[in-house]
Amino acid sequence: MLGSTHGTFTTDLRARVVACGEQPDRTVVHGVAAVEGDTDVSGRPLHAPVPDLDRFFRPEVVAVVGASDTEGRPNTGITRQLLDWAGRVGARVVPVHPTRTAVFGIPCVPSVAGLDGSVDLAVLLVADPLPVIEELAASKVRFAVAFASGFAETGEAGARAQERLAAAVARSGLRLLGPNTNLNAFERFREDLEGPAVALITQSGHQGRPVFTLQELGVRLSHWAPTGNEADLETADFISYFAHRPEVGAIACYVEGLKDGRSFLLAADQAARNRVPVVAVKVGRTEAGARTAASHTGKLTGADRVVDAAMRQFGVIRVDGLDQLQDTAALLARARPPVADGVVVYSISGGTGAHFSDLATAAGLSLPTLSEAKQDELHQWIPDYLSVANPVDNGGHPVGDWRGRKIIDAILDDPAVGVLICPITGPFPPMSDRLAQDLVDAAERTDKLICVVWGSPVGTEEAYRTTLLGSSRVATFRTFGNCIGAVKAYLDHHRFTTGYRSPFDEAPRTPSPSLRKARALMRPGHRLSEHAAKQLLRAYGIRVPREQLVTSAAAAVRAAGLVGYPVVMKASGPRLAHKTELGLVKVGLTSASQIRDAYRELTDIARYEGIDLDGVLVCQMVGRGVEMVVGVTHDALFGPTVTVGLGGVLVEVLNDAAVRVPPFGEHEARAMLGELRGRALLDGVRGAPPADVDALVEVVLRVQRMALELDGDLAELDINPLMVLPRGQGAVALDALAVCREGAAS
Repeated sequence: MLGSTHGTFTTDLRARVVACGEQPDRTVVHGVAAVEGDTDVSGRPLHAPVPDLDRFFRPEVVAVVGASDTEGRPNTGITRQLLDWAGRVGARVVPVHPTRTAVFGIPCVPSVAGLDGSVDLAVLLVADPLPVIEELAASKVRFAVAFASGFAETGEAGARAQERLAAAVARSGLRLLGPNTNLNAFERFREDLEGPAVALITQSGHQGRPVFTLQELGVRLSHWAPTGNEADLETADFISYFAHRPEVGAIACYVEGLKDGRSFLLAADQAARNRVPVVAVKVGRTEAGARTAASHTGKLTGADRVVDAAMRQFGVIRVDGLDQLQDTAALLARARPPVADGVVVYSISGGTGAHFSDLATAAGLSLPTLSEAKQDELHQWIPDYLSVANPVDNGGHPVGDWRGRKIIDAILDDPAVGVLICPITGPFPPMSDRLAQDLVDAAERTDKLICVVWGSPVGTEEAYRTTLLGSSRVATFRTFGNCIGAVKAYLDHHRFTTGYRSPFDEAPRTPSPSLRKARALMRPGHRLSEHAAKQLLRAYGIRVPREQLVTSAAAAVRAAGLVGYPVVMKASGPRLAHKTELGLVKVGLTSASQIRDAYRELTDIARYEGIDLDGVLVCQMVGRGVEMVVGVTHDALFGPTVTVGLGGVLVEVLNDAAVRVPPFGEHEARAMLGELRGRALLDGVRGAPPADVDALVEVVLRVQRMALELDGDLAELDINPLMVLPRGQGAVALDALAVCREGAAS
């Protein structure tokens, strides 16, 4: 776990206040106005309104509907806790009960209709909150909390009940937390801790407990939002709100399911603009996300792969476990921005240093070799036979005297070093106690990050409990993995947010001239033939081979003469997804007799297989290059997604693909290519020339434009293979498949 925050582990809390304002402007995020009605070409909003939740977390008047003081009843315990919380935040409680005159000595109001209009928050301790919602609206209540269960979490009937509740809330104008939530928002937060805080969002209240208890180690928490079933207020609302709170240094989320992918990304975008890190556990990595799809792209794009890519795209740090969530969020909340990316591993034991360095390098951390001059300096205090290049092995004995601090200071003074990590695998008081104190003392004089991994399973040692956890400047972990993951997230976050440009700023606002041509090709609920799909690509400026669609052998011979030998012949029809497997593609035809024979064979196979053709394509042969796949699918949460990967037969063998959610720009398109395991093929291998990566990027961006503009029309698009020719020669879509959505424009 990380150490305490009694001091100023991070600076720039004051700078955060200046950046966001003492009263944060709810309509402007880093200079980008959240203009109402500002939408992209598909009509989706480009900015999310920031909900004003101040009166939810700090109400002046709280109504408790169903309040009780009868011992032994659940509502009594909840009422008591709410009274305690209200006393801490300075709120006045109004009990609401039809048959009581007072609860815990406080006068009761018989019904919600009796509230006087000054209530900020109503807590509903009733089994069915639906009848109360409209009454609350009439009383001008701003917020409500519904604890009741039995909604979407219980199945179809519960889901319908939740839909009715959500509709009533939408009509009422109030904002609802829940249903199926709990009392976590009203916990007792420590007020003696300083520095930037972690704000917590959880759909499952119990899963937030480990993060909440970080306060016992000195990590400040400012808020806890238990969103429950999210009939109204959702994770995205709280991310947007917390991203504008000057006291919040990081947002930690436990997410079981996203209510709306677009809202989540808009909220993450606001956090990235304000440089507030968002760390999330999103369960469901093993969810059966593969769908039955005609295209390769659909098979490549499982639900969790899209979630993972979307989070990365907008800077959300995804972790797997609650221990990672708490350690990573705490470090990101408190650590100052890095002055360099270099990480130095410093240890008592050469074996420990080597082990940690292997893990850190494999995770992508940069462990620079220290300069010869720096190594010579370190060898003043460390025996010459020990390696100090990085990792730095001190051999043990120097940490027990004055030399230990000299070594630490010398490492930190290196301008290439931004992070010093010291793994202490177990307590050995003559050395570990002095080392811990030297690290804590050194941390007080540096603006660089110092991390310690205290590997003892006991955790009761004085050096750990008092020295390390008592420090406001040293980040202390219990495992190698959590330390490495948190440090990488820390460096990646600051790299990502430095000069961050929102993808939404690059979204097209107006349709392109291509849209009218493309929509004329759409056939609602149908799959387009290859010929029609290529016409769709051509409408968006994506290069396709010269080709003609013919319906006779004689026409095929004439077409081959016009296209130019050698040619490729393919059967074409809307029901044909994968032609090669059926023998419906003939390659390298060089004569009229071959053309006539191929035409006869293709049509015979189609007739035998019962496949209706709209004709046979006679296509230009295109030179060799790197076969890629580029496509579009529609995700239930995020809408259109764009995929790029290795194409041809490799698409199914290697499943090597990268996914993004539009909008995105050229930088992100190139980053997609960088994620591919087969990226080196584009650079040229075994004597092959480098591929035209610029042309490939241009195709990805044009497909993205198509995905945005045809969002309501296009269910799937699959360009496979897209032949990326040698540098300077472009890229050609050799085959394409497109599926129209039901109700698409014609």
